[in-house]
Formats: sequence, C-alpha cells, structure tokens
Amino acid sequence: IVSENLQIKNMVKNHNLAKSISDASWYELTRQLKYKSKWNGRTYIKIDRFYASSQLCFSCGYKNINVKDLKVRDWICPFCNTKHDRDINAAKNILAEGLRQVV
Repeated sequence: IVSENLQIKNMVKNHNLAKSISDASWYELTRQLKYKSKWNGRTYIKIDRFYASSQLCFSCGYKNINVKDLKVRDWICPFCNTKHDRDINAAKNILAEGLRQVV
C-alpha cells in the first residue's frame, strides 16, 4: 500500500480546502493503513510529498510543469499525446514510485 506523506497542517491553512481535509481525517486513515498493513503482513510506504506525481505522464515519464495548478483536472501529454485525469495519473505514479522503492 502506498500513499503520499502529506503535510496536513500546511494544507488546512488553505481555507478553501480546510474543511474537506479535516473531514477526511487523513491522520487516522494513514494510521489505520499502517496498522492494518502490519497486521496482515503487508508493506505500507509513504512517498515524499515533493514527488511530482500529478505532473509526470504515467505513460512516458514526461514532466509537465503546466499541470502544477490544482484547477487543471485533465491534461494531454505533449510528448506522447496520452490523455490524463489528474488524480488517476497521480495515483498510478504514486503506486509506481512506491513499488520502485520496495524493489
């Protein structure tokens, strides 16, 4: 199981996101993931919060710095023309980075 090592204290300073982040109980979720992973003999990995998971094309590895803005939800890789949903692409990159760290 892989997740980002997010700084929740800094994220709740953004008043637009604060309620959503607090409601999600991120700390409790990650605590439970760590506990349940260990309980079931699985590995739980947190990747660096500065890893550019949403900016990297999962297909070819191209880094698109124009995707840094959170308002950009979908984008097309200018190198390989693959269409990406920001969150799905980031999830794939986070998993791949976690697996890379294990192997």
